[in-house]
Amino acid sequence: MEKDKTSEFLTKEQIIAASQETLRRFGVAKTSVTDVAKLLGVSHGTIYRHYKSKKELLEGVTAQWLEDEVIAPLTAITKDQSYSGEGIRHLKVYIEALIRLKRHYAESDAELFEMYARVTQESAEIIDKHVQHLIRHLREIIQQDNQFKFSNPDVVATAILQATARFHHPAHAYEWLSPTIDAEFAQVWLLLEKGLLHLDQERE
Repeated sequence: MEKDKTSEFLTKEQIIAASQETLRRFGVAKTSVTDVAKLLGVSHGTIYRHYKSKKELLEGVTAQWLEDEVIAPLTAITKDQSYSGEGIRHLKVYIEALIRLKRHYAESDAELFEMYARVTQESAEIIDKHVQHLIRHLREIIQQDNQFKFSNPDVVATAILQATARFHHPAHAYEWLSPTIDAEFAQVWLLLEKGLLHLDQERE
């Protein structure tokens, strides 16, 4: 029997792109592996050669979505050298960007944001990998600025992420529409900033 060339050369990247399109069309609950296969013009068995289940497919789509839409722009901010000597400002810009990105996708790409929120509830591995990536970013910002002299940057980075979780964790998305949310973040950041300066001064 002659092999289906489309099936033979189908890549995970093509499957993920088709899955995103299908999810935006039908939503996470109604999207099936068969829907993705139809869009690609292959049998659903072809998809299962790459992903064993719908759950695994959604995890793959979520991981790629987070990498492309969240981690990539935050990496650019992390590497930005224009904040040299302004470590606290650099940290604030990073967290504000994280918040802005999550809010943006919650509003403008609701289906994929719903997928992200659902998958992170069910897959500890996906969310842990994402959180660890964010912590590495924050640690890098802390380490690249001579303003800071923290003995354990990982602990500080983790604390910053946890303290601001309400403003960027998908479990709190319903709160982001509050008219006071920005003022509340400003208050939290002010406390964080004072705490960071206090910790830094204790090391001197």
